[in-house]
Amino acid sequence: MGLGPRSLHKAGRRFPAGDKRGRGAKGSGRPPPGRQRPPDRSSEPAQDAHPHLSPEALGYFRQALSALKEAPETGEERELMVHNVLKEVEAEALALATNRTGSEIMQELLGFSPLKPLCRVWATLRSNFRFVACHRCGVHVLQSALLQLPRLLGSPAEKAEEDVEEEEDGKDGPLETLEELVLGLASEVCDDFLFYCGDTHGSFVVRTLLQVLGGTLLESERTRHRGSQSPEAQRAPTREGKPSDFEVPETFLNRLQDLSSCFLKDIAVFITDKISSFCLQVALQILHRKLPQFCAQLCNAVIGYLSSRNSSADGSPLLLFLRDQTSSRLLEQVLLVLEPPRLQSLFEDHFQGQLQTLAAHPIANFPLQRLLDAVTTAELLSPVFEELSPALEAVLAQGHPGVVIALVGACRRVGAHQARVLQLLLEAFHCAEPPSRQVACVPLFATLTAYEVYYRLAEEEGAVPAEHQVEMGTARALGEVTVLGSLLLQHLLHFSSPGIVLRSLGALTGPQLLTLAQNPAGSHVLDAVLTSPSVTRKQRRRVLKTLKGQYVALACSRHGSRVLDAIWSGATLGARKEIAAELGERNQELIRDPFGHHVARNVALTTFLKRREAWEQQQGAVAKRRRALNSILED
Repeated sequence: MGLGPRSLHKAGRRFPAGDKRGRGAKGSGRPPPGRQRPPDRSSEPAQDAHPHLSPEALGYFRQALSALKEAPETGEERELMVHNVLKEVEAEALALATNRTGSEIMQELLGFSPLKPLCRVWATLRSNFRFVACHRCGVHVLQSALLQLPRLLGSPAEKAEEDVEEEEDGKDGPLETLEELVLGLASEVCDDFLFYCGDTHGSFVVRTLLQVLGGTLLESERTRHRGSQSPEAQRAPTREGKPSDFEVPETFLNRLQDLSSCFLKDIAVFITDKISSFCLQVALQILHRKLPQFCAQLCNAVIGYLSSRNSSADGSPLLLFLRDQTSSRLLEQVLLVLEPPRLQSLFEDHFQGQLQTLAAHPIANFPLQRLLDAVTTAELLSPVFEELSPALEAVLAQGHPGVVIALVGACRRVGAHQARVLQLLLEAFHCAEPPSRQVACVPLFATLTAYEVYYRLAEEEGAVPAEHQVEMGTARALGEVTVLGSLLLQHLLHFSSPGIVLRSLGALTGPQLLTLAQNPAGSHVLDAVLTSPSVTRKQRRRVLKTLKGQYVALACSRHGSRVLDAIWSGATLGARKEIAAELGERNQELIRDPFGHHVARNVALTTFLKRREAWEQQQGAVAKRRRALNSILED
């Protein structure tokens, strides 16, 4: 796509959506950060190297799992059933763990397990630890066992169980505690650290072990293992987007320090080997939260090693590794965990003067995005902005909009250069001049499309840009909203002065705003309108009034119903009356709709239609409580 104001229409239909390398896209060659690689068969032992699981045994465990799922969640009968099933699991542990179907069943059964049975199963598998850890099925059982620690570690109920079963344990010798089992597993990993980190399957165990020792489960790990949890755990929300912390004994953190030292001994391997590198990336995330001084040591070791390689003709040797599939992913994580002073010096020593080159590179643009994500000071943002800002349109045309969104996000976070970056965006999308075009910026930003392309104008190069025609804007249905376009608008709505974006939103027709609200990505733009502290109550009402007449369509949409619930939560009593009255006209349609009936219940629509006074008293009391709560929060 050309960079001139008239060349966009000839060269392509829209700004490219973004280079798909490294984000789990088809053909990217690199899995997303934190996501597990699909295991292969390279390290699987011969089939006769482990016990065989008979079809009868497999059938028993499948039926047992089904029965546990259907049984009451509490009670003696359930406890006895769990105890009996896990006794059988202990007897067949190795055969189950190394059978594909058996492994999946065993992972789910461990989600039901109390402390003692889990320890017994763990102890059984530990005698064959290397074999199980490097087996394509067994590794996931070990991961599931480790991921039970937040539920079981230090639980008072489990302590009581331990006392009850103490006499029984004496029959076969003392059973190791859960803490001892984890520390023992960590010792075995530490003794052969390079092997486990470099093995396709064994590295899974290392990465999960690092999280457990640090008392932090990363979001990708919790999401991935949601299916192997008990029904109670499955109902708990896990998509809050932040790591989940839990208490661990001091011995765990000590062992985490030992493992971090193992990285330092062979830092070159962990930088250059694709599989081992994932272990170091997880370690950096955990250490950053729990042992920041050790995280700094690892970061310095990575930067020191890469900086000492053969220098390139065009600058720092580090730039060579920013273009490499494996080391660039590691550097992305390093950039995210560096302290601000160290990040500043890294920029000055290695990045400065190279940002536009990095932004244009299909791989190096991703570490650059992480650098922008890590910016928290005006001292660093200013030189970065001055270097990158002249190339915003070129970066968009090259298909790397993530760089632009990350720069806008940094301006939002630091609170600097906001007016300038907005002006540059208007120019890049060809809606800065004449000023009448600015009212069209929301559809352009949301779809990442230049003005001429979006409105299908055939303007000659060098011609004076035409004025925006209101009729043309209202007649055109809203285009397909992209995820990055939505993120861009969310950042802009949180700027200190989002007036231009709000005026553009207010110019959308009801059907256009409805399309935005019903879109999975676009609905979050309206979330930003509702939550941004920069948007006044008057501005918010001006945007949302366009949705009048669209409430039923909103209520009957998966994403629109969520937006309507958010609007309802912040609405005044008068606005609630208007919404309820419009919904009440099509009450039966709402009740029959899978999303609409939830909205009808939330609005108390039946009460509104049959007992209006009671409804008004109820809503008035809710509004009064909300005002009191807001007053307390403001104080």
